[in-house]
Amino acid sequence: MEYRRLGNTGLKVSLLSLGSWVTYGTQVDVDAATASLEEAYKQGVNFFDNAEVYTKGESERIMGAALRKLNWRRGSWLVSTKIYWGLEEGPNERNTLNRKRLLESIDGCLERLGLPYVDLLFCHRADPDTPMEETVWAMHDIVSSGKALYWGTSEWSAEQIREAWEIADRRNLRKPVMEQPQYNLFTRRKVEKEFSRLYDGIGLGLTTWSPLASGILTGKYSKGIPEGSRMGMKGYEWLRDSGMTPERLAAAERFGAIAKEFGATAAQLALAWTASNPRVSTVITGASGPAQVAENMKALELLPKMDASLKARIEAAIGSASDLG
Repeated sequence: MEYRRLGNTGLKVSLLSLGSWVTYGTQVDVDAATASLEEAYKQGVNFFDNAEVYTKGESERIMGAALRKLNWRRGSWLVSTKIYWGLEEGPNERNTLNRKRLLESIDGCLERLGLPYVDLLFCHRADPDTPMEETVWAMHDIVSSGKALYWGTSEWSAEQIREAWEIADRRNLRKPVMEQPQYNLFTRRKVEKEFSRLYDGIGLGLTTWSPLASGILTGKYSKGIPEGSRMGMKGYEWLRDSGMTPERLAAAERFGAIAKEFGATAAQLALAWTASNPRVSTVITGASGPAQVAENMKALELLPKMDASLKARIEAAIGSASDLG
């Protein structure tokens, strides 16, 4: 396993990590989560990603229970969670990053995880209705309290990240150090273009999600939606409507043909492509069981082959299905 620094922090994260979105609480129970985490840890994974909103808090409970069963040395692993969407319907309990919400929510997250602190805490989306300074102060206070060690953002714009960082810099507060954007062969503009001045400018690290474009890049949707897949799950219709275009499905078939030339799966090649970007600190993978975890980790074997020639072939296969055109 390769380990990269999280931006300009001293923290090192495994290049491939394991997340719980979609699977925990729907496809994965505590026993299955324990088996997947154990396999990932054996493979050198040290970062496990979560969020309060995943299956309405159940994902945090499952991961916390699994971590207690495994009883690893706490210094050897990292866990994250994310706050914004909320679990209740009150005006100060949903879709907000106000001080009250943040300070109360971190306590709920820690209770569900059964932990005294999380390593990484993300503002899951930006909040246009709360002054940025209020959010930055609250995140600073959470980190200063020891309930989180680092804070960052998820799916914020470069302008919003820069604003938060500059407020923290002026006030001598804890700065946001990482962003969690979607990044894959179809969704590239934010990571490769919009954020380009933030990497060296403020030392931004990336914990990227959806490297397989919700499974489209694997080719499994070429003949329709398999039963039990996330595109067919209730509540995830937006993924199907926004992602499953004929252009993307055709591009995935061309991409899969390249993977076969290397004796690899399309998923492994997609993970290797994402990980080959040196600006990416870690690529968050998903898995419903330990066998899938082990298969995903084989992507690391393709990294030495990810040269300019192979990348050019891959980009030609994806073509205009990418948001870079």
